[in-house]
Amino acid sequence: MYSTKIDPKFNANQNPKIGLIALASDYMIEKDFISVIKDKKIDFFVNRIECFNPLTSSNLIKMSEKVTDVTKDILPNEKIDCVVYGCTSGTIAAGYDSIEKKIKIAKPDAKVTTPSTASIKALKKLNLNRIAIFTPYPKKLNDEVIDFFKQENFEITSNSYFDIASDIDIGKVDSDYLFDVLSKMDLKGADALFISCTALPALSIIDKLEKKIGKPVLSSNQALIWDTLEKIGKNTSINGFGKLFLEN
Repeated sequence: MYSTKIDPKFNANQNPKIGLIALASDYMIEKDFISVIKDKKIDFFVNRIECFNPLTSSNLIKMSEKVTDVTKDILPNEKIDCVVYGCTSGTIAAGYDSIEKKIKIAKPDAKVTTPSTASIKALKKLNLNRIAIFTPYPKKLNDEVIDFFKQENFEITSNSYFDIASDIDIGKVDSDYLFDVLSKMDLKGADALFISCTALPALSIIDKLEKKIGKPVLSSNQALIWDTLEKIGKNTSINGFGKLFLEN
């Protein structure tokens, strides 16, 4: 038998690469990303980070200590164009600068986005200043999210929350029930509704919710995916996921 060595030919043009750090208990974030990017020439990689219950700031900060190691394991030693940290309250608790620093130890050339910073960017893009906020979190964490947006100079017109203490239970919320709850919120005086948490099944109901309430609706995953696509230059108008994706 004779063996012949053949030189490989590699693709000259590589797709942009997204690396998502998802919470170990998050049901929704991968599904939501895939729903939006499935028809785009993008390579998408996910690694999961251990999370701790109940949902408290101290547990969210504890989770963030593993960000560098989790990032390293997304295509080790390869370039990632954008690394996404998939936790809204976790970024607020630990601070964006801390998350970015930990990611860049592993992937120094990667752009970084998080749900909280992406949401601020999206609200400003749409010139929305007065917002109603919904969260699934326990009261203390809910109030910390409210304070974060106030510190970013947004006026909070109303707030409702579920008081769920476990991240895995957030993903079990019935989306039809969520739609009903959100459509009945007090939105008087609000420019828009913001729905916090990457684990909440909100993306699929945003379009019909906007039609129902007559106002823009933003969610953590929607804003996060939008900003990720902005950072890799792939953010063209996309139907079906709310007004935000049509503003490009």
